[in-house]
Amino acid sequence: MLTILNKIFKFAGQYKKQIGKAVCFHILYSMFEALPIGAILYSLSAVIKSLDTGELLSERVIWVSALLMLVSFAGKVIFHYMGNRESSIASFSMCADQRITIGERLKRMPMGYFNSNSLGEITASVTTTMDEVQGLAGMAITNIIVGVVHAAIVTIFITLFHWKIGCISFIAILLGIWVNTLIQKKSMEIAPQKQKVQTFLSTAILEYIQGISVVKAYGLGQKSNRTVDEAILGSCRQNLRFERVFAELTAVYTAVFKFASCGILLAACYFFTDGTLTLTSSLTILISSFVMYSYIEGVGGAASMLELLDEDLNRIKAVKDAPVLDENGVDVKPSHFDIELRDISFSYSNRRILNEISLKIPERTTVAFVGPSGGGKSTLCNLIARFWDVDSGAVLLGGRDVREYTSDSLLRNMSFVFQKVYLFRGTILDNIRFGKPGASLDQVIEAAKKACCHDFISTLPDGYDTLVKEGGGSLSGGEKQRISIARAILKDAPIIILDEATSSVDPENELQLQNAIYQLTKEKTVIMIAHRLSTVRDADQIFVLHMGEMKEHGRHEDLMQKNGLYKEFLQGRKEAVGWSLEK
Repeated sequence: MLTILNKIFKFAGQYKKQIGKAVCFHILYSMFEALPIGAILYSLSAVIKSLDTGELLSERVIWVSALLMLVSFAGKVIFHYMGNRESSIASFSMCADQRITIGERLKRMPMGYFNSNSLGEITASVTTTMDEVQGLAGMAITNIIVGVVHAAIVTIFITLFHWKIGCISFIAILLGIWVNTLIQKKSMEIAPQKQKVQTFLSTAILEYIQGISVVKAYGLGQKSNRTVDEAILGSCRQNLRFERVFAELTAVYTAVFKFASCGILLAACYFFTDGTLTLTSSLTILISSFVMYSYIEGVGGAASMLELLDEDLNRIKAVKDAPVLDENGVDVKPSHFDIELRDISFSYSNRRILNEISLKIPERTTVAFVGPSGGGKSTLCNLIARFWDVDSGAVLLGGRDVREYTSDSLLRNMSFVFQKVYLFRGTILDNIRFGKPGASLDQVIEAAKKACCHDFISTLPDGYDTLVKEGGGSLSGGEKQRISIARAILKDAPIIILDEATSSVDPENELQLQNAIYQLTKEKTVIMIAHRLSTVRDADQIFVLHMGEMKEHGRHEDLMQKNGLYKEFLQGRKEAVGWSLEK
């Protein structure tokens, strides 16, 4: 238990002091809640004395008792509010910081991490898992610490009246700790299974939603629904099992203290009859027996959540501790933008994709990677941008290995236009401004005009303030492409990477896109992946990739004079598997 509590405090970071304050405020709250016992003790003493002496009960007793009750009420209200406020602020703030930290770290992780770790698992870590920590961490710490401290104080208080009754309370606390240990052991067994089915549920739902068009197109609704239904039922069964097991153990835990209260009540009566306890002391202990375990009884429920919290924290830590690419990088501003690949090799898992590739791309030149699908063209671009690290060899920008850069300092020199454009949920203005967050509206409009998208944006109901759906689903493919080009133009990076940016665009939009790309690539270093001859024939260099190897390179005219692969696929492109070069 102490290990998990310590882990929660470490997770809280700069907010651990606020959690400590919340605990202190709740302890003070519990003390003020016990203050009416003092008022009752004072009143009973005065009443018994009055009965013994025959004197009337003085008004002072009434006023003092009323004052104690009023102080108790005020203290409870104040410290309950302050404790909950500090606990809530700490819980929400620490989880907000952790989410931001994970978000920043995800940007620096290799793309291979996202291939080997399902989207559902990552999503669960920063949503449902973080929500559980947010809701349970502060409560668990407060309930456990306050419960133990409150029970210890009351036990000491009772021991001062009668040490034998104090022993009953002490034994009850020891039994409660033993049952609590059983609860934690059971939680260690069930918590990982609960997390596993929760991850499977998140993955299944995300997969179903993302693939809904395929599900409908192929009539797989019932089959896909079965997967989601099984995930939901599996999560339901595991959660019911979790609640059933801990309901039973928590009932046993609570029963220990209920029996202890009864034992203390009977003992107080017995020791009064044998004369070892005064009437006042006996009545005080009787009243205390009904409230002394009110807080520690809640520890059982909190303890059942500790292992679940521990599993949550381990999952979040696994994401936070995933390796990043620029751990030892520094902020570098290159003096020039020549790119060089020196004998690089790269594999996905155990499958070799690139084998000892070497090439040079002088700044402000245009190069094209061509070749059949699976030849390694996109992988080369990803290695230049350091979305992955090479297995061997080196990628250099400005004469320095890209591994010497931080991700931010490397990628601020590059703009990307991908074949599959992703637009974020928000306005068109925000999506274009993504390339330069501080850009003015005039700068955005200028970039949009260069990208040939200003005209169609102006016809939209709200112009640049028009909301687009996540992924840009409310726009056509050509419109999304031009917005992505406007975004790249606004960034104004010296290196442009075009990954088949026009391969799936209809002929009506292609001319506009070509004009937009021309505006984007003027005076830039351009790296393009293309299947159309019209987009590569004017390149300064053409690199032909096949099966992860560089087969040939040169200008279009030079390659056509050779009897190599480039000329073969142009002459027999219908027979060449994977090629779709069109003039």
